[in-house]
Amino acid sequence: MALGAFGVQGLSAQEVEEIGTDHRQGFLSDVVLWQDASLTYLYGKGFEVNADEQQTATIEHASGLSFGDTFLFVDFTDYRDSSDDSSYYGEFSPRFSASKIADVDASFGPIKDVLIATTYEFGKGDVESLLYGLGVDLDVPGFNYFQLNLYYRDPQNNNSRGWQLTPVFSYTMPVGESEIVIDGYIDYVFASENNDYEENLHINPQIKYNLGKLLWGDEHRLFIGVEYDYWSNKYGIKDRSYFKTDQSAYSFLLQYYL
Repeated sequence: MALGAFGVQGLSAQEVEEIGTDHRQGFLSDVVLWQDASLTYLYGKGFEVNADEQQTATIEHASGLSFGDTFLFVDFTDYRDSSDDSSYYGEFSPRFSASKIADVDASFGPIKDVLIATTYEFGKGDVESLLYGLGVDLDVPGFNYFQLNLYYRDPQNNNSRGWQLTPVFSYTMPVGESEIVIDGYIDYVFASENNDYEENLHINPQIKYNLGKLLWGDEHRLFIGVEYDYWSNKYGIKDRSYFKTDQSAYSFLLQYYL
């Protein structure tokens, strides 16, 4: 699975500000302050439960709104060399900002903002769930952004009821005439209310080089790199000697921002 929570993937704070300025001067209303979209291709091996070899195409869209922010992604996955059918999975994550809605300064200490955080999970099979809780945007030195979202999971057709903590982050390192971006998320599902759904930890960072900036300048963002996908007790299925669900997989990554 690709990114499971809101984040402006691959953007520095300066780039976000520049995008917001450009877009506000265009066709967007006062509600949409900025928006960004990307297409990603992944090819990797080492996956558990599903086919070992997979390729995935991902569509992502992020936006900053006058009352908060949103993040949407949809994965379309092809199980290579397997009789399993292809699949899709997505998440839509709107968050509602206390500082923007109430027009007050909600920052204190390292916290820049406090938000109501929600997510709708959807896709093929019994994966539909609603998540709702609280989020904070943190001021972590050096990071483009660092968010913490704590959700209560309300499954609609599965047994994943419980709690989920999701950090989301992005860090940029200048390298020569371009940069390396490290971004991603961690989903920690705990305090499950169903005995047949195991606590699980999903760590999904991407490390990628901005080849577009090197070849064509700042306005082009074509990334090449690798995604690491660690998932203990994948899908909440207990890892056993006869059925492995602890996953450690690497994928080649190609990503272009539209």
